[in-house]
Amino acid sequence: MFNDLESALKHFFGYDSFRAGQRKIIEEALNNQDLLVIMPTGGGKSLCFQLPALLKEGLTIVVSPLIALMKDQVDALQDNGIGATFLNSTLDYAEGRSRQEAILAGKIKLLYVAPERLLTEKFRSFLLRVANGLGLNAIAIDEAHCVSEWGHDFRPEYRQLKQLRSQFPQTPIFAFTATATKRVQDDIIQQLGLRDANVHLASFNRPNLHYEVKSKDKNSYYQLLKDIRRQSGSGIVYCLSRRRVEEIALKLKHDGIDALPYHAGLEAEVRSHNQTRFLRDDARVIVATVAFGMGINKPDVRFVFHFDLPRSLESFYQESGRAGRDGETAKSTLFFSFGDIKKVDYLIEQKPDPNEQRIARQQLNQVIDYAEGTVCRRTIILRYFGERFGGDCGRCDNCLEPKPIEDWTIEAQKFLSCMVRCRERFGMNHLIDVLRGSRNKKVQQYGHHLVSTYGIGKEKSIDEWKMLVRSLLHQGLISETNDGYRILRLNKNSWEILKKQRSVQIAVTQKKLGKGETKYSPRQAEAEILYEKLRVLRKNIADLQAVPPYVIFADSSLKLMSQLQPKNDKEFSRISGVNNHKLQQYGDKFLSIIQDFTRSQELPKPLPSKSQMATLQLHQQGLNPEEIANKRGFAMSTICTHLGDLLEMNQPVALNQLVKPERQKAIVEAIAKHGDVSLKTLRESLGKYYSYDEIKIVRGWWRSQREIF
Repeated sequence: MFNDLESALKHFFGYDSFRAGQRKIIEEALNNQDLLVIMPTGGGKSLCFQLPALLKEGLTIVVSPLIALMKDQVDALQDNGIGATFLNSTLDYAEGRSRQEAILAGKIKLLYVAPERLLTEKFRSFLLRVANGLGLNAIAIDEAHCVSEWGHDFRPEYRQLKQLRSQFPQTPIFAFTATATKRVQDDIIQQLGLRDANVHLASFNRPNLHYEVKSKDKNSYYQLLKDIRRQSGSGIVYCLSRRRVEEIALKLKHDGIDALPYHAGLEAEVRSHNQTRFLRDDARVIVATVAFGMGINKPDVRFVFHFDLPRSLESFYQESGRAGRDGETAKSTLFFSFGDIKKVDYLIEQKPDPNEQRIARQQLNQVIDYAEGTVCRRTIILRYFGERFGGDCGRCDNCLEPKPIEDWTIEAQKFLSCMVRCRERFGMNHLIDVLRGSRNKKVQQYGHHLVSTYGIGKEKSIDEWKMLVRSLLHQGLISETNDGYRILRLNKNSWEILKKQRSVQIAVTQKKLGKGETKYSPRQAEAEILYEKLRVLRKNIADLQAVPPYVIFADSSLKLMSQLQPKNDKEFSRISGVNNHKLQQYGDKFLSIIQDFTRSQELPKPLPSKSQMATLQLHQQGLNPEEIANKRGFAMSTICTHLGDLLEMNQPVALNQLVKPERQKAIVEAIAKHGDVSLKTLRESLGKYYSYDEIKIVRGWWRSQREIF
């Protein structure tokens, strides 16, 4: 009937070409090969079993866990003129009987059923009639991760689907899911009895999603409200409990957001009504527990907010992935607090099986690692699924607003040495206890108070050590077992660190000094003080002119003024957002504030430290940064930081020997445009062919020249 698969695709579904990976999967399905297909939400999984069903003789059974999902897919197929139906508890006896007759008459190509019905004796007898008459050409199991206790939505009835293999041994079985770690993949194959299954694993990366984590406190509802008001389109807010769902939905409704609740405690009719209103854009926001979402086909969800902590990283990925299924830009925000950890931990304690508790705690810890991670969030998510990502995605909070990068090579060596001394048989918390010299019973029980690394890490807090360990994991510098115990293991990269062949750079969260206080570098603190003064001036001018403050200058312009601190009209005119008209109108006023501030901040220049002087002496002997680093046993980035600081202090460092003049010029131009506080911003502006080290060195010289002129 069809010359090729593309013709069939066009005929049944109206598409001219397949998405990545679909064609090969369909070819193997037509060859009756058992399949395991892991394809992210929106990737086109359904077509991979629907098209083969239409091209083969007989009936395809589709196992689906949700009534709403069955109806959505059947409605879409019928709208394309395709013979499809479902059998579930929403049908009365007469309707169910009528549909069975249509199946036996060969009018139906795809039958959707729930696993509970599929396993009843009565229904299996019906399937035998189908198999002996029309033929049963395939069994497609959707949301197959439900078969695995290691998955994010384990359903015990899915385990029994293996019975289908013994009852219909010649019928191929296709398993489809949006998410599955390697452990879950293996579990699916085993539990469903797949034979020589071909595994198709698409990338888990969703490049259109922007990921961010926000601290959660008593005022976070207002942050949630503000964020929703900022967003366009519809969205989902996930909460941990039914009570919280009702509370948030009611508050949003009161504040003018058309929001509806969804949870298992609502009557089925109310749940269905609320879901339908959301799918049809009659309600903008659905506030829900995890009871909502699996299989929801709404493609234009623009945001998903987790107002409470998800129970696993896999759940988080699946739920956040309900945003932007159409490939357009969408947002995922997680509100994180330590109070939520206690709530989830309490729920874990209610599980009767200790093994289930252990698995659930590992899953919770992986979520915490994501929330507290300082590297690219996309890297953390994809690493969980065994996929490598280079970082710097440009679409998460950590990449867009990077935390300061510091050299923690020595601390990493201490931690790795402790792993060696403890024979790679323990997890993060125990190793930190050893490093910090804890006297708890477990440390003494194993004799770890006697190892050479005991107490050598007292200068760092527990949170700082955890920050380092998470960064080591995310960068692939150590490994971790995936059996629920989270034992840390050394790998090839770890040994390179121990042998001083590799340095360790980590993004460092600013340390809290007390309630409401944060530790900044002196230059950052200075820039923030000036920024506030400039904001006051801007507000005063705006009030006099009866206009919003941003009409005068954008925040970004004020930030550049506070960082670059221009001294004259020429420098002021280079600030982004300043044109000749604004220079004439406001230049004198803003320059006056900046100059008064810089005069008040003038302090004697600091003297080089002992370590900086040692670097300077070796530099003056003609050694290059790499040779100095090798001689001193430091990372090269540390030596370049020394050289940049020395230049800023007007010490005799030969800049032209370190950075070529033409490269200096480009870096200085970038600093003039973007400011000198964020190395990350400067690197992004200059491109990957400029290193952080040379930017640091030139920045030090630039700062010294600003003081002279």
